[in-house]
Amino acid sequence: MSRWDDERELEWQVSSDVDEELEEPPMYKVLLHNDDYTTMDFVVEILQSVFHKNPEEATRIMLHVHYNGIGVCGIYPAEIAETKVEIVHRLARQHGFPLRCSMEEA
Repeated sequence: MSRWDDERELEWQVSSDVDEELEEPPMYKVLLHNDDYTTMDFVVEILQSVFHKNPEEATRIMLHVHYNGIGVCGIYPAEIAETKVEIVHRLARQHGFPLRCSMEEA
């Protein structure tokens, strides 16, 4: 084997290793669940402050949750999704609402 062949083989091995290491992380949908007590205004506030939705999109998602019982707030890597679920629950408790938020693999 020539030096050129050795270099090409090494390059292929390194390239293969890099491709395997660069897999995308699994993504998770963060979901809001409708209840009979949390106000629509509070849900819109949550969507704007936690999920960075503009007022129109926040209202659209809130109405979807209201009429369908559940709605997607965003899709994120696991750690970010978990953090957003925890923030929603903490803010809801602080304001006396039973708002429920969950995550599921996208």
